[in-house]
Amino acid sequence: MAINIKPKDFTMNVLNGVAMGVVVSLIPGALLSELSKSLDWSFGLTATGIAQTLMPIVVGVAVAINFKFTPIQIGSLGMACVVGSGVARLNPEGGFIFQGTGDVINTGLTAAIGALLILVLGEKLKAFTILVIPTILVVVGGGLGLLLLPYVKYITTMLGQFVAMLTEFQPIPMAIAIAIIFSMMIVSPIATVGIATAISLTGVASGAANLGICAAGFGLCIAGWKTNSIPTSLAHFIGSPKMQMANVLKKPKIMLPVICNAAITGALAAFLNLQGTSFSAGFGFSGLIGPINALALADGGWSVGNIIKVVLAFAVVPIILGFVFNYIFNQKLAVADPEDYKLDFN
Repeated sequence: MAINIKPKDFTMNVLNGVAMGVVVSLIPGALLSELSKSLDWSFGLTATGIAQTLMPIVVGVAVAINFKFTPIQIGSLGMACVVGSGVARLNPEGGFIFQGTGDVINTGLTAAIGALLILVLGEKLKAFTILVIPTILVVVGGGLGLLLLPYVKYITTMLGQFVAMLTEFQPIPMAIAIAIIFSMMIVSPIATVGIATAISLTGVASGAANLGICAAGFGLCIAGWKTNSIPTSLAHFIGSPKMQMANVLKKPKIMLPVICNAAITGALAAFLNLQGTSFSAGFGFSGLIGPINALALADGGWSVGNIIKVVLAFAVVPIILGFVFNYIFNQKLAVADPEDYKLDFN
């Protein structure tokens, strides 16, 4: 049976769904996790933790909606993504243990496999759809995703080891390189938090990763300000710049202003000795996780001088450079157009 969808459209539907699922599930934690800790608000931590654990099903639902699937197909794809993501494992005492967010790349691959199965089967099943589609997607789609999981994790680990090698270099070149890498990873299917945690990215290296993500968040917000709504624009740094993933993969050149921004901003981690943890390295500015950790780990803690340094590095510099490089690359050199950054999540 011929599938009436172009490969390019299929890929964009999957990538947009993955990006949206990740942003939706991470935003509650990004906004409230540090506040919940400071207020000792256990329910806030619990609720946002559950939201992050539900990322695979949110990704599956978002991908299915992009394909305009039926409610049965939407629910089935969501379940398949949970199975294939690796977010759940068997509990020896019975039941299952859900932990973390699962592997984002594998969740996307499972979503693609499941969507392809739905498109191949089409409406052939008719009245049997409600019986067959959920079963096939959970067992076949989710099963194939689970089989791929060890190999995907291996590739992710190899990438993490490559990033870890950069920490052995001199501070400034290392900070620049890590900032650039994380500014690109944050707009890819790769989970920056997972990479940073896997390689125990701490200290100045973590600070540089944070600043690279800040450069991506503010830079992409500024570049697409004319075409995106205010909430969508703000979500680039309040939430995650990962929402631009499909646009970046479609036209990688739109990242040139961001990469230049990340290179300069990231170097500040070495110059100002801004540090972080493996967890904060994956969030950047979101929920103020990066800045708060930088202040907590700085010599002298929350002193006026440290606050000024953090504000400059995490907000002022990336914002100013965002305007500068957007002007140079997009307005003067016409590398990209504001429409290249357009997002529509309505």
